[in-house]
Amino acid sequence: MDKHKKRYHRSKDKSPNYTKRSSSNRYYDGDEDDDYRSIKTKEKRSKTRETQKNSDDVADETSKPSTSKQVYLKDTSPDFLWTEYRTSGKTKPKVDFSIDSDELNNMMMRGHLFRDDTESPLNQDRLVEFAYIIELYLNCLKKQEETRLKKLKEAQENLPISKYRTEILRAVENNQVVLVAGDTGCGKSTQVPQYLMAAGYDSIACTQPRRIACISLCKRVAYETQNEYKSEIGYQIRFEKSKTQHTKILFLTEGLLLRHVSSDPMLSMYKVVILDEVHERHLSCDFLLGIMKCLTIQRPDLKILLMSATINIELFSDYFNNCPVIQVPGRLFPIQVKYYPVSTEELKSSTGKLNPAPYIRVLNLIDQKYPEDERGDVLIFLSGMTEISIVEEAAKAYAEKSSKWIILPLHSTLSIEDQDKVFDIAPEGVRKCIISTNVAETSITIDGVRFVVDSGKVKEMSYHPVCHMQRLQEFWISKASAEQRKGRAGRTGPGACFRLYSQKEYDGLAAYTKPEIQRVPLDSLLLQLLSMGLPNARKFPFLEPPDPSSIEESLQNLKSQGALTEEEELTPMGSMLSKLPVDVTIGKMLIHGCMFSVIEPMLSLAAALSVQSPFTNRSVRDPEMRAARESFESDHGDPFTLLNAFHKWLEVKVDRQNSRKWCRRKGLEEQRFYEMTKLRRQFKELLKDSGILPEDFIHTSSQQRSSRHGELSHLRDMKRQFHQAPRKRKVLKLESEHFYNEDEDSDDGRIDIQDIDFWISNNSWQVQLLSSRSQVSSYRDMVCLKFVVCNALYPRFAIADVHNTYNNSTDQHFHTKGKPFAVLHPNGTLALKPEYLQLRETDIVELKNVRTVTPLSRKHQIVSFLSLLETTKPFLVNCLRVPAAHTLLLCSHSLDTNQNFTRIICDGWIELRFPETESIQDFVYQSFNIRDSWQKLLQKAFEEFTMDKETKVEEIHKMGKRIFELIAEFFHTEIIHSVRRLLAADIKNLYVGPQGGEVPVAVGLLGDAQTARENKVKGGLQIKPYLTYNCLVDLEDKYLQYIQKHWTCPSCEKEMVATILDQIRHKETCEGQNEKTIDAPEETNKGPPKKSYYCSVCEKELLLTLPEILRHKRSHSSSS
Repeated sequence: MDKHKKRYHRSKDKSPNYTKRSSSNRYYDGDEDDDYRSIKTKEKRSKTRETQKNSDDVADETSKPSTSKQVYLKDTSPDFLWTEYRTSGKTKPKVDFSIDSDELNNMMMRGHLFRDDTESPLNQDRLVEFAYIIELYLNCLKKQEETRLKKLKEAQENLPISKYRTEILRAVENNQVVLVAGDTGCGKSTQVPQYLMAAGYDSIACTQPRRIACISLCKRVAYETQNEYKSEIGYQIRFEKSKTQHTKILFLTEGLLLRHVSSDPMLSMYKVVILDEVHERHLSCDFLLGIMKCLTIQRPDLKILLMSATINIELFSDYFNNCPVIQVPGRLFPIQVKYYPVSTEELKSSTGKLNPAPYIRVLNLIDQKYPEDERGDVLIFLSGMTEISIVEEAAKAYAEKSSKWIILPLHSTLSIEDQDKVFDIAPEGVRKCIISTNVAETSITIDGVRFVVDSGKVKEMSYHPVCHMQRLQEFWISKASAEQRKGRAGRTGPGACFRLYSQKEYDGLAAYTKPEIQRVPLDSLLLQLLSMGLPNARKFPFLEPPDPSSIEESLQNLKSQGALTEEEELTPMGSMLSKLPVDVTIGKMLIHGCMFSVIEPMLSLAAALSVQSPFTNRSVRDPEMRAARESFESDHGDPFTLLNAFHKWLEVKVDRQNSRKWCRRKGLEEQRFYEMTKLRRQFKELLKDSGILPEDFIHTSSQQRSSRHGELSHLRDMKRQFHQAPRKRKVLKLESEHFYNEDEDSDDGRIDIQDIDFWISNNSWQVQLLSSRSQVSSYRDMVCLKFVVCNALYPRFAIADVHNTYNNSTDQHFHTKGKPFAVLHPNGTLALKPEYLQLRETDIVELKNVRTVTPLSRKHQIVSFLSLLETTKPFLVNCLRVPAAHTLLLCSHSLDTNQNFTRIICDGWIELRFPETESIQDFVYQSFNIRDSWQKLLQKAFEEFTMDKETKVEEIHKMGKRIFELIAEFFHTEIIHSVRRLLAADIKNLYVGPQGGEVPVAVGLLGDAQTARENKVKGGLQIKPYLTYNCLVDLEDKYLQYIQKHWTCPSCEKEMVATILDQIRHKETCEGQNEKTIDAPEETNKGPPKKSYYCSVCEKELLLTLPEILRHKRSHSSSS
């Protein structure tokens, strides 16, 4: 046995080598023969290397066995090692790149790799060889980087804006505000921030109107400045940011910069603010322009740059005191403009819809005139989704015959994956035909487009303040938009623009698009203005002021929502609403939800209503997806259907299934669920910061924390791999059927980056907890959620038309206060299942000697909706069905009654009639008690939150819980009534009017004149801010207010002779009734608890105590 084998035995005898396998827990020592063969193989390989040396001297040095001494070097850099080695007269070694994989694997499995290293120390020759390998690799990387930087520098110098670099920097140095008017493709968005940073400026904020632009520009600028793996270039959008304390250039959305203004009105964190794409004139953009104008006075050191393509130069320059303007030409290839006006007869088909024939003729013209091997795609601009669907269908029929086209729609309601298809490449000999709304005008750039077909139309959103309705109407585009559309054809080569209108019609177009601030409601904008300390919103320096009536309407809405006082100052409610990045309605849902124990499902519900619906168009059209959707649908309406879908998606996540495949099979867009999750978390943090929601601390064990640490490490590695992986464009497939097919169940092994981000932010037990909290667990929770939602949505109520047929083949008409004959949105739950709204014959009650215009029933319903949107018809969007009488009595801002409360007018347009006099008085008073208690709770809550945020939250929630019980009991009360919409003729003779200054005798029974006085418009008594008693014309009951009768108080059981007003006065002071009010301690309610019980015989859900449930069961058994 040779010396190596003997040495191995000696080491084994002294300290046995136990090695742990990576794939199991078994331990074992090395095999003698295997180790011997390993050593012999190593010696053989060493000899092979020796023969590859070019110098005899080197061979003599390396031929010595492992008895050579360890070499220690002072400098081990590659340059030093090779220089020293070369000066000794030795030639450059020939590198042996071969690796004996069997030997390496054997040593690693047996655990002898490190021991062999100690037995064979590095000598200088092996170290030089390794250094030379590293030197070759670094030189290769250096050459690649030099080539890349050379091409990048050439590309930057070829941009039109590079010639204006010095002029821009000089203008910024000498002026506070500079306007850069750069045409499309000049490079202003990527280069100007770099110029400023290179000139020594830092803390630069660059706004973009869209989130996707922030991310893409950040990546591009980081690439060009060699900051891809550093932090000098960052972005910040909703829910996501890459900003650090070392960031010099920050790309962010306009909305986020407005949030920064709310917390830091002087924007002290920034030295330069760049507002890009200001020509789009979004609401937030015009708001920022006004703020920048104010900051020019308060912060003279702040540099402001405005950048845009097609812009009204005089308007912007005059607004900023004749600031300098630098005009930069674009880099476009020649574009040929061709006018093909469409006749009036051909514009619309016989059905009144858009005629697709002119667009198909253009496709045919391109086929005839341009050869197949000449690349170039087509971009068609249409006004809306309906028009896109019509042209898409006709274009697919044409493409099926020619086999030369792939037809791709593009609009905002498509899934993210379907939208991304427009960036893929068409196969050889095939062109893409992209049919788009104006989203492709400025928001995105699609390479390869050489032909543009411009319809000349666009659909824009406008707002009707009287109806509280948004209108999506079709308008002619502006000249600026027409030029933008034309420019899409000349980005990558010479192109052509086909305008389907005449030169004369083009000359008659407006120069610029009407700004959004003149077309939309201003509630949220004015709320933010007032939260910044502006005393009068009417004096804000808008670039182009909105209509004064719009400002007044919005201020009035904010007052009615409780956000402003009559003096137009922020209330505590308004202050909280201004901190939430959502509509006022959604903000009220969140704040009111905090008062009850249903805040967790309310957070999910508010998030679901704040994003675009996850249900795609295919979820309604496709029969299989339509059947799958039924498992989510709630008979209560769209908000709870969304909540169910979110809950089911979270369950899929908890089970670690492929949620992306699950969503595709169900016709859902998963991106929306990720947005809901992020938005829900943001809502919760904001409510905690406001002190209205207590902190919830969840204990975790050391094992859970350790497991989570390992999971996070793995997820971050996967995220790093995703971002470092090369991006390749897909090639579209031309199929015989539908022309573009994709296996919906295949993911091509792609990493789902959204899923990774989701699990980085949430661990398994958090998702499981979120899933359980995002569902409504009981009838009482459902009732309370409905009340909170309806209270926030007020006055968005609608009543059904009496002639509705309640089948899904016809429209279901509903009337709002300002807009009659609106219809349920066809994709909504209640439109797909109209029987949920139908009053069945078994629900109708007939009483003798009682006649009403509409039938009497205990089951009348109205619809509460999130928005009223008019496209082809006025649609009610996101509808919720609620009990009519209960909801109107609790939510209406104005209740007008007759003498005995059998007739009540709600907000001047809905009439409730109650035939049973005795029961209605208790029912009405119960609603008054809830309303008053609710207002006391809100008032006390805001006072406590502003004074002491930590100690009072729990007390407020206990008070809310008691009101919660009152609301649940009230909604469980059944009462016979009728409901109808008042017509104009009814309203003319509705009120008695003032009685010549005479004060009725009953005033003294209700208190002094300050609490009960005559209404000088309607007549009657103004008992409460929302209640006017005895103001309705009712000849039959003219003297009922003075008639006394025997009456027993249901609370204290005291018998008395009293008028109706005496009864109200007694109930207000009755000790028994006051036990249920907001200020009563929780221990005073000593009665047995009631619970929800569903009786299968009665087919009703009852609220009973346990003894009452038993008695109810026995009553059925005895009757049978």
